[in-house]
Amino acid sequence: MFIRSERLFLRPAWTEDAAELHTAITHEAVIRNLTRAPWPYELADAQAFIGGSQQTRYPTLLITQPGSTGSRIIGGVGLHDEDGQTQLGYWLTPSAWGRGYATEAASALLRTAVALGQSNIRAWHFSDNPASGRVLCKLGFRPLGRSEDRYSAGRGSVAPSRGYLLSGEGVVGGDDDDRSTQFEDLQMHAA
Repeated sequence: MFIRSERLFLRPAWTEDAAELHTAITHEAVIRNLTRAPWPYELADAQAFIGGSQQTRYPTLLITQPGSTGSRIIGGVGLHDEDGQTQLGYWLTPSAWGRGYATEAASALLRTAVALGQSNIRAWHFSDNPASGRVLCKLGFRPLGRSEDRYSAGRGSVAPSRGYLLSGEGVVGGDDDDRSTQFEDLQMHAA
């Protein structure tokens, strides 16, 4: 699966991406905010990630930034099944922070998720990573209104996390603004 957004190209990881993926993700500030990536993150971890199976309903893609000399890996975005619920996850290398790339990449993937028939998508962020919560709100996710301890392999422990939901059935918490229509907008763009 390949997805093009305004500034980014989302694509599967290939064997030859291992070294560049390793370089992009191997920052403790990145890994500590992920649930499944270990710290320290070794080249073998990147190779194992690339060798993992892909499911059409749950794509996992690299976020690349095209340029005049080729593209470079700046992050990853994906969907996965967690206890029967579709979950969104993403990360960016620190040099790509603060430019709206996470919102752009996740928005592009969510349009694809809607086209694949996903109707309720959840996401979590560790409480000490409020920037990720701001991305989720920009995408139209609503806070679930609860905190839950979730395990982070990078931290080697559990940490408080906040849950969010993007739903076609309406708003889950939050204030009344135009975000409640964003899921419907995603559905229209995917049609």
